Amino acid sequence: MRKSLVFILVLSFLCCGSQEEPPGDYIIAILQMNDAPTLNAAYDGFYQALQDNGFVDGENIRMLFRNGNGELLEIQKIAEEFMSRQVDLIIALSTPSLQAALHVTREIPIVFCSVANPYLAGAGATANDHLSNVTGVSSEGPIKQSLALVKEIIPHAKRIGTLWTPSELNSNYYLERTRTEAARLGLEVIAVPIANSSEVLLSSQFLINKKIDAIVQISDNTINNSFEALGQVAAENAVPLFGGFLFSTELGACAAQGWDFFEMGYKAGLIALQIKKGESPEKISFQYMDKVLLHVNLDDAKRQGVVFPEDVLERADKILTDQDKKSDT
Repeated sequence: MRKSLVFILVLSFLCCGSQEEPPGDYIIAILQMNDAPTLNAAYDGFYQALQDNGFVDGENIRMLFRNGNGELLEIQKIAEEFMSRQVDLIIALSTPSLQAALHVTREIPIVFCSVANPYLAGAGATANDHLSNVTGVSSEGPIKQSLALVKEIIPHAKRIGTLWTPSELNSNYYLERTRTEAARLGLEVIAVPIANSSEVLLSSQFLINKKIDAIVQISDNTINNSFEALGQVAAENAVPLFGGFLFSTELGACAAQGWDFFEMGYKAGLIALQIKKGESPEKISFQYMDKVLLHVNLDDAKRQGVVFPEDVLERADKILTDQDKKSDT
């Protein structure tokens, strides 16, 4: 009797299995460069988009998450792992992640997010003319607006400093753009290179010695991951620090303009859902963020000798104090 019951149950399962996709059969592989706050927020937004549309890891999709911990060789190995496992979709969080994914496949669909310039990474020529297996959401920052904010808050500024990571394509791109836009405002850019996040503290101290009027830190994955060290040096030396991403005002920056990375990740999640439903990445245009947000931190500004004009405070989307520091939450 028991054998007959087991046979009936197995037969029933096989018959039903041909009518709907087995739970967790669709594998979404996420490649994140490191634990930078921008990338973490993008991941959270991405997964929220899936959940809001009825997809949950372990139930009707499988999510394979890998963190490269800032090591480029490790990121490439992870991309190769995804290729060998023949995952259904790769989510590339950061420019190095996108480069690694593009290196291993031209067939598996790729959705990028938190990528400053997907064209430099080899994803295509324009938002509509791109590789057939790639699409996503660009994170190109509002460099021009951010530098204009610096001049508004510190009108006398002539020399600004920044750290950058030469091994990151996006960091080089941002530095070039910063130099171009700064020149139009009469600002000289002093840039100090770093090789990894462990160099942020000493390099920022070296930058201070260059007699700069402010640190205007470009956003890159390596520095974003260790931004608190930069904030510490700015406070100790009473030098204004402006961040290249909104979370930096929770880590030591007096002000920052940029994007909501959770929203950016959510947009990428919606694109992933389009692809899961059968739409080709080739037909999905690259997307961009369009709402520039302004965050300021009053306590960090005080430590750095910054006094915000009333107009800046009135249009700020978020005003923080020490109680809002990321390290305290």
